[in-house]
Amino acid sequence: MVVDLTGGIDAPREDVFARRPDDPEMRDSVSFWVVDDRGEVGLPRVGVEAVASNWDAHDTQINVAFPDGRVYRSRDGGPSWPAEDPEGRPRVLGAGGLGFRCVEPFDTWTMTYTGKAVRTSSSDLAAGKKDGPLVDVSFQVEAKMAVPPWVQGALLSDVGALLKNSVEGDLMGGPRYEQLFRATGSVTVDGGEEHRFTGSGLRIRRQGVRKLSGFWGHCWQSAVFPSGRAFGYSAYPPRSDGKPTYNEGFIFTGDGELIPARVVRAPWLNRLQALGEDVSVVLETAEGNVSIDGVTVFSTHDVHHSDDTYSMRSLRQEMPSFPVVHQAGVRYRWDGEETFGMLERSIPIEKISRD
Repeated sequence: MVVDLTGGIDAPREDVFARRPDDPEMRDSVSFWVVDDRGEVGLPRVGVEAVASNWDAHDTQINVAFPDGRVYRSRDGGPSWPAEDPEGRPRVLGAGGLGFRCVEPFDTWTMTYTGKAVRTSSSDLAAGKKDGPLVDVSFQVEAKMAVPPWVQGALLSDVGALLKNSVEGDLMGGPRYEQLFRATGSVTVDGGEEHRFTGSGLRIRRQGVRKLSGFWGHCWQSAVFPSGRAFGYSAYPPRSDGKPTYNEGFIFTGDGELIPARVVRAPWLNRLQALGEDVSVVLETAEGNVSIDGVTVFSTHDVHHSDDTYSMRSLRQEMPSFPVVHQAGVRYRWDGEETFGMLERSIPIEKISRD
């Protein structure tokens, strides 16, 4: 069976906004998660966040992490790049030294960065320390899509209904989809040698108005295996009022369409550990449960959210005590097959265990 890598989504949905949206709260965003298939280096979320009210200078996030605990981190902004590609199509989203380009919708994207980042470590970030010397960092990635896109709310009818006119829908930030890919690229940090790699990753496209006030945490994992099998899900912790909340995911066999799933055992964030944490997951499908083992191999934490960017200043006004965020690369094992993939999770800081 031929795999439809468009998922039935029209190609123009891959376009970025060609000009500033009229709604000052409207956002456009592209982000990548990338990991070497040997687990030697990872980019646990690199993204551009464009907000209409600050359209001339988009925000950027850079994470480069290594399994020995080294991390190179930047939360910054810079002059917005023109949206037009060489053919005049609105397929470029960039700011400062970071840029994303859609080469072919639902087929090929690229990401490049040349600039500075703070040299720090996984242990320092887990302890809430993010200062360090600024060093040179550069990377480039070509992403070839490998799995049909997952549109949030499209796989489970009750979840789709939940996202309409709800706090969960506001937190999602409008129409959003993500897509797993195979990657080739290179990373150079702090004057060292260029590290060339092949690997995999996850691409996220989001356009809409995002409201984060009241956010109480989440858990999100995804990976594609060498055989072509893949999984992904995102879920919010149980609500304090007992009402249903967002919990949706998928299994992919390497052929056909995404198989709907829900997470029944998630590694909710409850402590701040730099590396080596068990983050195994169990997903439930109509055919039964799927268990996938996982352990973190590199990671970053945003504990206090004190970075001086436009989005972060706005977020602190909207929600002064935003949850702690953990972004990581994970070694996953599924029925004996191994790969590396992503993990992001969050929880209010007062719920973090100090044991």
